Amino acid sequence: MSTRTLIAPGRLARPGGKAAYRIVLGLVLLLFTLVFLGPLYWLASSGLKDAQEVIQTPPTLVPGSFTPGNYTRAWEVMDLATLLLNTLYYAFGALAFQLVLDVAAAYSLSKLRPVLGKAVLGMMLATLMIPATVLVVPQYLTVLDVPIVERNLLNSPWAIWLPSVTNAFNIFLLKRFFDSIPGELLHAASIDGAGPLRTLWSIVLPISRPILGVVSIFAVVGVWKDFLWPMLTLPDPTKQTLNVGIYSLSNGVPVNILIAALTIASLPTLVVFLLFQRNIMSGLTAGGLKG
Repeated sequence: MSTRTLIAPGRLARPGGKAAYRIVLGLVLLLFTLVFLGPLYWLASSGLKDAQEVIQTPPTLVPGSFTPGNYTRAWEVMDLATLLLNTLYYAFGALAFQLVLDVAAAYSLSKLRPVLGKAVLGMMLATLMIPATVLVVPQYLTVLDVPIVERNLLNSPWAIWLPSVTNAFNIFLLKRFFDSIPGELLHAASIDGAGPLRTLWSIVLPISRPILGVVSIFAVVGVWKDFLWPMLTLPDPTKQTLNVGIYSLSNGVPVNILIAALTIASLPTLVVFLLFQRNIMSGLTAGGLKG
């Protein structure tokens, strides 16, 4: 079976065809590389400049005043160690709740087939059409005075964890993957005496590692990059996340130190993506086709 390509093999075989193809491909790749990596380079290089060089016009591509001590100073002045630990605590707490509750919801919708399951899934997906900013006020009023228990959750990790638990997109991803698991496999487990929970724990979860990895990354990055909600619900400086803490401490800090702090704050998520990019792509495509 011949492989379909953008350019016909006959044109590539013409004199100069392969050379022209490689030149165009190289230029396109170079353009996209500059578009995506340019802002990251500017961020990292500006953290190595002094305050005067950062704001000068036109900007310099290569730092003329190479001062790597800006990163050490940013770590100390902005108290990034505390902010980083706070963010990790909130992120992995939200991850734990999402893995437990979202997996249970997706498994029940996919394999247990409850009454009105399709309607429930449809209503979940409909919430993705609602802008997040519309929900800020009702969520804040709920956190300010939780119904029934009448508790104020401000300055507590529950203010971050509870709104992130029911993630409709993650539930949809998990359900699509669970749908691709052969029913015969689960039926064989039930014949051996395994109940729904045992089947989920012993059979479904071990073969669902790709999609669980994707959901885990989405959960951690979702908390890591959030700004508005932590700023509203965590006014205590000792309990703030990385983004909110840097914003709160930015007044009076030189711009080069601030940029160095922002560079440090962006490094963990970039490292996670570079290490697990294959897992992310394989997890997103898993479950797209059955068989």
